[in-house]
Amino acid sequence: MRFNVKIWRKRTFLRVMKGPITLSAFLWLMLPLCGLAQDSFHAGPLFDQFSLTLAPGQRVEAAGPFWHEERQASREAWGLPPLLWATRDPETDSSEFRLIYPVMSYVRYGGQYRWQLGQLLSFAGGPSQQEKVRNRVTLFPIYFSQRSSDPSQDYAGYGPFYGHLKNRLFRDEISYLMFPAYSRTRKDVVVTDNYLYPVFHLRQAPGLRGWQLWPLAGHEHKDITTRTNGFKDVETVPGHDQRFALWPILFDRHSGLGSDNPAHELGVLPAYSALRSPKRDSTTVLWPFFSRIDEREKKYREWQAPWPLVEFARGQGKHTTRLWPFYSHAYNSNLVDNFYLWPVYKYNRIRADPLDSQQTRILFFLYNDLTAKSTETGACRRRVDLWPLFSWRQDLDGNSRFQALAALEPFLPGNPSIEHEYAPVYSLWRSDKNPKTGAASQSLLWNLYRRQTTPNSRTVSACFGLYQHEVSPAGKRLRLFYIPL
Repeated sequence: MRFNVKIWRKRTFLRVMKGPITLSAFLWLMLPLCGLAQDSFHAGPLFDQFSLTLAPGQRVEAAGPFWHEERQASREAWGLPPLLWATRDPETDSSEFRLIYPVMSYVRYGGQYRWQLGQLLSFAGGPSQQEKVRNRVTLFPIYFSQRSSDPSQDYAGYGPFYGHLKNRLFRDEISYLMFPAYSRTRKDVVVTDNYLYPVFHLRQAPGLRGWQLWPLAGHEHKDITTRTNGFKDVETVPGHDQRFALWPILFDRHSGLGSDNPAHELGVLPAYSALRSPKRDSTTVLWPFFSRIDEREKKYREWQAPWPLVEFARGQGKHTTRLWPFYSHAYNSNLVDNFYLWPVYKYNRIRADPLDSQQTRILFFLYNDLTAKSTETGACRRRVDLWPLFSWRQDLDGNSRFQALAALEPFLPGNPSIEHEYAPVYSLWRSDKNPKTGAASQSLLWNLYRRQTTPNSRTVSACFGLYQHEVSPAGKRLRLFYIPL
């Protein structure tokens, strides 16, 4: 399926009529001069058009890596790497725009939208399940506001001077006046009043009282309470009682009160600390040098001297031998974690049906090999990176892509912004394979050389399209200097 130049030129002409002349407009004006009225034309890296290999659709690339346009079903995307990238999909009523990622981005899905500039200035809004309208404005940390069709959800915050926020900064509610002089936060039913945060606070909730004068002393006690869960069953909420003095030197904690595993932890750091519970005991002397752990529930014992440099664990639940940074071998029924001369070589494996994942790293991001396999279907997803030489990946359908060079992919694997905005600039060689359709493609130096094959056809172009060769069921075609032979 070829990209139709006439349709593309018509769409580009409409863009010219709506706004200033862009690179696509310039190409539209130049195409008649080059005799490009045909449906297929190759002059890479100046201009090239071709069918996608890994998915149904078409793509146009021009000016080397600095302009592209792509169409898949109802989705359209275009970009000017590394400056911007935009896409829209009328079928899902969504659109996205990114400028010099991650500096600025805009995302819309239906009525929901979010616009952000450097994660400091942002606008977000749209309807929610409870509200017809909800709009947020954030200029972190100077201004926070929300306006909703439900007046009870409105809030505003003005720098450190005054504010009342809801569902922000990991709290259900936050009220403050001349922060850090005074603030009140609520998390579920727990309310904390802070004075000269974090020096002094008072905490309260049903069955809970606490205070602290940090780092001198503090005490908090919670009774054993009950609550009704989502299944309308009444369940017990364990209590606790904890004290500290000269934090973190002295502490005395009782947790899990009323449960089947109440625990008592006592410490005078760094001289001594101990934890006792029905399921787990641990003792530390001259922290962090000498520790012993007895995990009765997980069925293993562990010795640390000092942690995390030297560690030995033996038992059904864990087997570890670690002499950091020289050697480590740790495993249980689901996990394997090994390294040699860390971080020269590191290997991890996680088996949790239906997923079996293995990863091998050499010098952090220099080399990375990640494999994720389904134990039910046998489908495998794999990714191999050798920074900055290449990146290769294969999805669960067997589609694969090889790229050289790969300057950012090993650090941010699977990031679509890197693929759309930055990879086109430095990817000197690209190779795609689709085993289901039998299609494959290779591109060198932004289509200076390009080869595309299917089970029934083969197309090769090179040197700005001066050489083109095509084999199809209709026959063979050869062009030299754009002259058909």
